[in-house]
Amino acid sequence: MKKLITALAIIGSAPAAFADETKSACSALTGTVLSAATVTSAREMTPEGLPAYCEVRATALPAINIEVRLPLEGWNGKYYQAGCGGFCGILGRADAGASWINAMRPGLERGYATATSDSGHHGLSVVDAGWAQDNPHAERDWGWRSIGETNRVAQAMIKAFYGTGSDQAIFQGCSTGGRMAHVAAQRYPEMFDGIISGAPAMDYPGLVATKMAWLVQANTAEDGSQILTAAEAGKIGAAVLDQCDAIDGQEDGVIADPRDCTVDYSNVGLTNQQMDTLMKWREGPRNSNGDQLYPGGVPEGSEPFWWLWLTGNDKGRAPLVPAFVTGFGRHMAFDDDPGVTWSPMDFDFDKDPARMTQATANYNGDNPDLTAFREAGGKMIVFHGWADAIVTPYKTVEWHEQAQEAAGGAEALADTVALFMVPGLDHCGILPGPDGINAAALDPMSPLEAWLADGTRPMSIMSE
Repeated sequence: MKKLITALAIIGSAPAAFADETKSACSALTGTVLSAATVTSAREMTPEGLPAYCEVRATALPAINIEVRLPLEGWNGKYYQAGCGGFCGILGRADAGASWINAMRPGLERGYATATSDSGHHGLSVVDAGWAQDNPHAERDWGWRSIGETNRVAQAMIKAFYGTGSDQAIFQGCSTGGRMAHVAAQRYPEMFDGIISGAPAMDYPGLVATKMAWLVQANTAEDGSQILTAAEAGKIGAAVLDQCDAIDGQEDGVIADPRDCTVDYSNVGLTNQQMDTLMKWREGPRNSNGDQLYPGGVPEGSEPFWWLWLTGNDKGRAPLVPAFVTGFGRHMAFDDDPGVTWSPMDFDFDKDPARMTQATANYNGDNPDLTAFREAGGKMIVFHGWADAIVTPYKTVEWHEQAQEAAGGAEALADTVALFMVPGLDHCGILPGPDGINAAALDPMSPLEAWLADGTRPMSIMSE
């Protein structure tokens, strides 16, 4: 499957270069002329613990900042593109840490030319959504266009530097990066041979507006105080573990599948108000007719991670869910942006889901019809933690079931998609679980490479 989707014309290019290219050849890439894009810098980098590479910074119009990393030695002839997290806005943020999630590092370590972008805007943090206020072009770029533009510019840099394009392309992303992975399969079905999608936030209006507003409203008392705090989360988690850990036949400190877990909370010591909040969290958002607006709620077994996402902690750490829904609702969700006066408490579960049609069209990647991607021969690994408290795993399960039906059955989809639901795993493995499992315990890249190389379908994504 060839992925050089390049309306871009290289009018003039830097000298053709190969694996042992010199520092001057790298810097000469600033002379590459691109259609609707500008190379702003190119320099040789020799980071500790990583292969030396030529770092190219470019901007695709109107404002998509892109970083491309070209190995100076041992390029494997392939390309690896990484997504970004939250509302993005910080170029290469994932590569500032040690995790492989949404980072270019895994590709670079294996000899790939790599790239990522800020998705089309600058933000002060990944929960900063002010850039989207009355800015449909930026919303479009964040939603889908930055994926294709990053690929377009990166392929031009690869061709200019090595004298040839890549012969294979892989995309990897988690959370918003997982949403981008699904969007790539839908909008650019021939661009990537292999896709890794983790904890995909594939329906932003349903998840970040509707579900998160539901969580915030359910946990806010009349005086504005929190109903469930980190203290209650600990007690709830202990009850869940005590009653559900052994359901799968093993007492290992994790819930194998929260759908099998039914908990009696009568001895936990919750007030009626706290129990009401907990039941709403487990149930997920509904309108006044009782119709489910987003599949499932907060899964059993996710309680150890509530302090980061839902409740905050006793050290003053504020939870991230209210920050995400506030920014999204103010600036990104609605056809007409309400601005800074909007609060998650304003969300109307009867009327507001219908007011997010443009956001749904721009952002979502939850269409289960993968016909074009399947026909192009693409392979996709999807993984999600059963203990994910922010991006509900039930949506991923529902999407996979619908994708099986659209493909003509489980066996037909299995040629294209491999789904792994991981017990005890936090959102994208950010926090270590009770058994220590986090992102470092996962390696979807090796099985994807084998799948692409010789057709060996993945059986596991756990690191060996």
